[in-house]
Amino acid sequence: MDKLLFGISGLPIGDGSTKFTYKTGIKYLNDIGLDAMELPFVRSVNITDKNKDEVLASKLENDFYLSAHGSYYINLNAEEIEKQEKSMERIVKGAEGLKKVQGRSLIFHPGFYLKSSKEEAFNSIKENLSKLPNIGVDYRLETTGKGTQFGSVEEIVALCKEITTCKPCIDFSHVHARYNGSLKNYDDFAEILDYIKNELGYDALEDIHIHLSGINYSEEGERNHLPFEESDFNYIDCLKAFKTFDIKGCIICESPILEKDALLLKEYYYSL
Repeated sequence: MDKLLFGISGLPIGDGSTKFTYKTGIKYLNDIGLDAMELPFVRSVNITDKNKDEVLASKLENDFYLSAHGSYYINLNAEEIEKQEKSMERIVKGAEGLKKVQGRSLIFHPGFYLKSSKEEAFNSIKENLSKLPNIGVDYRLETTGKGTQFGSVEEIVALCKEITTCKPCIDFSHVHARYNGSLKNYDDFAEILDYIKNELGYDALEDIHIHLSGINYSEEGERNHLPFEESDFNYIDCLKAFKTFDIKGCIICESPILEKDALLLKEYYYSL
């Protein structure tokens, strides 16, 4: 990647008078100055033979970046082997759907600890990830927002270090919630970026995928997403750290007010 892109998760909101499709949503986002959309494959892969051509045409016409969030029903550490296999099928199906529109990154949560130790969960998930076919789409493993879920920064980075088809998706808001409001200032954000650079090389910071939003949390971790201005998430110091490290890639805003907060991020970042 040669710069930092900003986009949203799912279809834009607009002024409420328009019901967007992927085709019209891409054009609208481009017109207001955004660069990317994360397609929600969370319940089904909704790129089909019927709509793929118009979505791809809109992507190319608007020089737009597409990623997708994979199924919610993925657990590569499920107790039943059949559930692990179904999870693998859902990941591959999502990657194939994304490839139809020349998308780059399929984001998903790799699994849960359940009754396993952290080491057992790691090994089970690693074994399954290593079986995923390389079809030209990056498998992006997302950090999770609760300590009971597999997906700390360290776990995600360690998997990406060992499996060449996998790259990280760092959801800084999830990290903040996972440790009960841990990301308070510039140094906290810089420490994560420095860790990624040291473990995966600077190349990882030049092709990084990030999720950001305001977030509500409790001692147990993430509860729900919020607009930035209604949250204690310090997006200003977060963006300052991004600028210092000169990261490149894509930032997806998951705020409830989507494009409004995505533009807030982009405008502040480029004012630095």
